[in-house]
Amino acid sequence: MTPSVVVSARRSALFVIASVALPVRAQAPHEQRFPDVVAVKVKATTPGVFDFDVTVSSPYDTASRYADGFRVSTTAGEVLGERQLLHDHQTEQPFTRDLYSVRVPEGISKVIVQARDQKYGYGGKVVEVALPGR
Repeated sequence: MTPSVVVSARRSALFVIASVALPVRAQAPHEQRFPDVVAVKVKATTPGVFDFDVTVSSPYDTASRYADGFRVSTTAGEVLGERQLLHDHQTEQPFTRDLYSVRVPEGISKVIVQARDQKYGYGGKVVEVALPGR
């Protein structure tokens, strides 16, 4: 594996950007029991209220068993908001959906985002995200 390096000189400053492509082992559908949260974008809209864009991967997705929701909770487990998904996303993997106007109490600076499926419930990879401005 060879890293690619891009070098750019500008106004006598040298900028180096390096990227390395790492091998990723694809999971067979039977290996993944729960959907995974793979990315979260969060934006403060008003004091104490946040919007979330959540990207979920569920490669085993079928019409009879699919990722049917996700939630935002405190690190202590208190659920702050939940989004129900009403259909499968078989042809759209991974997929991103939003959850708007989640109220987060003062003093909470990080939240956990977790996805669920119809058969097994919540599980899989979660994302812990810092709240902007906190």
